[in-house]
Amino acid sequence: MTPSKPIILVDDEELVLRANEQWLQLAGFQPECFTDPRQALERLQKPFSGILVSDVKMPHMDGLELMTQAIALQPQLPVVLITGHGDVDMAVRSVQAGAYDFIEKPFDPQRLVKTLERAFDQLQLTRQNQQLRERLREQSGIGAKLIGISPAMQQLHQDILEIAALNTHVVIYGETGSGKELVAQSLHEYGQHPNAAFVALNCAAIPESLFESELFGHEAGAFSGAAKRRIGKFEYANGGTLFFDEIESMPTNLQTKVLRAIQEQRIERLGSNQSIELNNRILSASKADLQQLADFRQDLYYRLNISEIHIPPLRDRREDIPLLFNHFSELAANENNLEPRQLEEHEEDLLLVHNWPGNVRELRNIATRFALGKRGLGELFLQKSATFDTPLDTSRTRSLAQKVNSYEQDLIQQSLNKHQGNITEVLQELDLPRRTLNQKMQKYGINRTDFLPSNEEP
Repeated sequence: MTPSKPIILVDDEELVLRANEQWLQLAGFQPECFTDPRQALERLQKPFSGILVSDVKMPHMDGLELMTQAIALQPQLPVVLITGHGDVDMAVRSVQAGAYDFIEKPFDPQRLVKTLERAFDQLQLTRQNQQLRERLREQSGIGAKLIGISPAMQQLHQDILEIAALNTHVVIYGETGSGKELVAQSLHEYGQHPNAAFVALNCAAIPESLFESELFGHEAGAFSGAAKRRIGKFEYANGGTLFFDEIESMPTNLQTKVLRAIQEQRIERLGSNQSIELNNRILSASKADLQQLADFRQDLYYRLNISEIHIPPLRDRREDIPLLFNHFSELAANENNLEPRQLEEHEEDLLLVHNWPGNVRELRNIATRFALGKRGLGELFLQKSATFDTPLDTSRTRSLAQKVNSYEQDLIQQSLNKHQGNITEVLQELDLPRRTLNQKMQKYGINRTDFLPSNEEP
């Protein structure tokens, strides 16, 4: 179904008005015509989701005054002014005052049509941004912390709420930048002891020589440099949650001591013989499958992995990308007392086709730099040598869901072509279960036999 393109067309010359009306109708627009600008203003007091096109020199009210009052009624209304020869300086000032564009008489009707097409593209993007902001305002509870409307994120929200109530140890799996610590914080906040301590420890950031002291604490004089007693992370988090980030980096010789502390639910500070009882919930985060790591103790794995949560990478939930980008860019603008910037036409497509190896962390970086600078999104991507998985489709007529589906279809077809229809290799490359791949191929009408070498039977 072709989207509606309503136009309010204002010109005091009846013949010119009707000629432009016919051109716009042939081009697929729905013009409402007025010879009196005051009548056009009355129409704009009612809901209108289109564009105002007005001549400048008219009796009763000129086009500039009409534009000023129209924008006061509907602040996001695009206005295109038609000016006489010699009025270009005035027209430039009108753009500075809020007009979308101006066209100088005499003009080719096709130029007006193209200008209006661009204006509708921008209007559609503005509406999408409005909808995104409304969705963000509607987010509450866990959705306000872990932002996302995709099915994958809705499932993640549900998993977190269910597991949080169980008070079990949990391993959180996710790629770099996917939000593992946010998930851990959510498990704590929605758990049985939300007011107790939440203590995070990055296992990759602590020198091995200090690791034991960081975990178990020490007494004064326990070793050289131990001038006073120190409370370790286990003890500090007692009654609450201890979060091991990047637990795959935990030194092997310390894994035994951590396992013993979890099993016995007690520790001793270094240099002390006094036993301290523990009641901690242990959350762990890892980029790799702990069960497959040769240097990670299996008995510790089974202690930690009572429940597990998998965070979907950003490339698998592309519906959330515009929502997250708007959130982070507005947040950066507000923190720096700047007006939020709006994406230009087609820039949203750049967001959707980028592969986001750094996940949400990378997206936040791009959104922040976009909000704080004057560079366009394309320039930011090129500067950081961003890679794109599929050619850009700059059509603004497709919905977000259609673009995501097209991207997904392209990926599957590219992989099938690359591997000449070898399903096993496609499954490995795309990291998909066989059933899921079959469903998607059926959904997009993709036939494996189309990608087989010409000399191979299906």
